[in-house]
Amino acid sequence: MIDRDGLADFLRRRRELLHPADVGLPDGARRRTPGLRREEVAQLAGMSTDYYSRLEQSRGANPSEPIVASLARALRCDLDERDHLYNLAGIAPPLRWAGRHISPGLLALVSRLTDIPVIIGTDLDEILWQNELADVVIGGGAGRNLTWLWFTDPEVRKIFPEEDWDVHSASHVADLRATYSRRMGDRDITELVDGLTARSEEFRALWELHEVAVRRLPRKRFLNAEVGDLDLTCETLLTPAADLRVRAFFPLEGTDAREKLDLLRVIGTQAFS
Repeated sequence: MIDRDGLADFLRRRRELLHPADVGLPDGARRRTPGLRREEVAQLAGMSTDYYSRLEQSRGANPSEPIVASLARALRCDLDERDHLYNLAGIAPPLRWAGRHISPGLLALVSRLTDIPVIIGTDLDEILWQNELADVVIGGGAGRNLTWLWFTDPEVRKIFPEEDWDVHSASHVADLRATYSRRMGDRDITELVDGLTARSEEFRALWELHEVAVRRLPRKRFLNAEVGDLDLTCETLLTPAADLRVRAFFPLEGTDAREKLDLLRVIGTQAFS
């Protein structure tokens, strides 16, 4: 059962402990009260200020699991604080190994990488966070499962040259095979594989090959309407439990990708403001 008063108090106290610089925001004008403003937390969590304000006032609808997860990330909760937040909201906390929680330290690290596209995803290829430049280059946003979309939504492939599609398809499936073996029997991966098998003939054929490999595609070519082809190299960093992955895309040496990323960063910043 939700503890409305406890939830409101915890949200307010976490908000007051954070400084704008902790979450990558400018200090702005002098603040009358310590910590972040309610509208800043709402923006970071991807919800309306009115909805967040009602939570801090012990009223409104019960928050869903995705809302609680977003609040935990926005408020830079560690695992103990995240679990406490879930319990206050009347929701069972996720298993700690099931990589959906981004630690404050990891968020602080990736938030400083503003000149390259960076994404954080789960071992099932669900995007949990991406920076503004990744929004411009890759599109979409948090909450998407890239493997699911690759085999069910033709629009997703249009940012890659068609001659690279077969390699990407094989890589998606081989990587999923490795995760499936490591986490066999878990409901989330079983549902993902069953759903893709039913929806995609291409996925079904590749899955039956039983090729296993953690994804290693160091070079990726992206198509962008503003600057044309982008040649990038992908560095993947794993968390200690290997269930969260940080992917950073660097310009390929000997190409004009650096200049194009710089231009897209300016274009993207103007667009988002």
